[in-house]
Amino acid sequence: MPYVSIRVAGKLSREQKKNIAQGVTKVIAKETEKPESSILIFIDEEQRENIAKGGKLLDE
Repeated sequence: MPYVSIRVAGKLSREQKKNIAQGVTKVIAKETEKPESSILIFIDEEQRENIAKGGKLLDE
């Protein structure tokens, strides 16, 4: 059973999550030759204050 973990900074709308889930599922199913029903996708929304890039927090 393939699973995909996606982490994003900030919030996504329900529609964005739905579109990401559909698109990623199609690609993984095609490339792994596994049924779409077997693919799990986890979308984690992280607060920008908990992520740093170049030594600075993303919310700065």
